[in-house]
Amino acid sequence: MVLESEINQTTLAGLLSVVVPFYNEEAIAFEACQELITALQKAAIDWELILVDDGSTDQTLIELSKAIRGVPQARILQLSKNFKQTAAIQAGVDASKGEFIATLDGDMQNDPKDIDRMLSILREQDLDLVAGWREQRMDPFLTRKLPSRLANWFISITTGLRSADLGCGIKVYRTSVLRQIRLIGEMHRLVPIWLATVTSPERLRYVVVNHRPRTAGYSKYGISRTYRVLIDLLTVIFFLRFAGRPAHFFGALGLPMLVTGSGILLWLGLLKIFLAESIGTRPLLMLGVLLILSGIHLICTGVLAEFLVRHQSSPSVMRTYAIRRVIEGGE
Repeated sequence: MVLESEINQTTLAGLLSVVVPFYNEEAIAFEACQELITALQKAAIDWELILVDDGSTDQTLIELSKAIRGVPQARILQLSKNFKQTAAIQAGVDASKGEFIATLDGDMQNDPKDIDRMLSILREQDLDLVAGWREQRMDPFLTRKLPSRLANWFISITTGLRSADLGCGIKVYRTSVLRQIRLIGEMHRLVPIWLATVTSPERLRYVVVNHRPRTAGYSKYGISRTYRVLIDLLTVIFFLRFAGRPAHFFGALGLPMLVTGSGILLWLGLLKIFLAESIGTRPLLMLGVLLILSGIHLICTGVLAEFLVRHQSSPSVMRTYAIRRVIEGGE
């Protein structure tokens, strides 16, 4: 097993690292790799290709191995089990050596010819991310296009960042910026939003790309992914607004509770002392105590979070995958 710490982290100027995750795509894996390699060979760029087999249970690994035979710029990372797409992309990012990183899906719906154009835009305009926008998306409307449009609209209004097409797999990044974040959960769909926590939104662009219908295999994602995306969205909203001041977030919730609970208990205390009223069985007493305890808990959480933010010495490195072996294309 190859651990993340054993992967070469050297960055080579001008080199483009292309990362493609695959999971049970034996029907199109060989053709997809051949098309991608041909497109990269025609482009006037230095490149390496990192194919990540995300624990496939079919013949995907064999097809990938055949496709990169005799191609020294390519290699395969075989993960020890299915860690899901986000972790697979993170594995490829950690293994990359290039100054720039391009990602795209392994289902052949993204056109690899778009990579060269997107990289040129990123370099010429000095950007940190150029993301694809599937203006003419070749997917079913009700099950794929409509939920995606609603999600992009909701994300735009909740984060304040324009989100044209977060679900598009083809993106080109500046490696030094991408490595400032760690991809966990379902974060691969929200990378442009996460990047806004470490760079200016003005350095992020969406460009129209070619999108093609799936010709073989089947999609691994359905409407059920919506719940997971919403949870990750709540996390990214918190980091966007309160990453440097978590005490403000928890304090804004806890202080009103503490003040309200104190007011309730003060009122009940006055009734007991001056009017000799019984307050022991009143629901209001329980509510006041609950509000005070909740307020104290939230405020203490904010203080602890603030302490951690101000005293962290290095970013957290969380390994969300394990590599069984690496297969070099020149073998």
